[in-house]
Amino acid sequence: MFSQLNLINKSQKAFLRKLYLAHLLDEEQHNLLSLQKLTGMPRRTLQDAITAFADIGIKVDFIQQGQRHNEGYYRISTWGPISSAWVNSHFQQIKMVIEEGEPQELAS
Repeated sequence: MFSQLNLINKSQKAFLRKLYLAHLLDEEQHNLLSLQKLTGMPRRTLQDAITAFADIGIKVDFIQQGQRHNEGYYRISTWGPISSAWVNSHFQQIKMVIEEGEPQELAS
């Protein structure tokens, strides 16, 4: 995917952001606060991306821990049509694109 693209547009970056976050949630237990600290992304961006996981077939659950509604963590229950192995092997490239400004050029 990356070697064939010279320019990442806004929609592609949003898709890659979902893959990036899904990978993080699959690797460790995270809530919005820990994701915000780890990624530097605004809370609303994180909420929107996690909500939109269903659009690409990724199912995520919030595992409640404690009395308060925000005590707990997110867990990927299924990757749907997405290959988690592909995301894992391309994670550093995905991370580079996510952390750069828009639009992003990729080296071939």
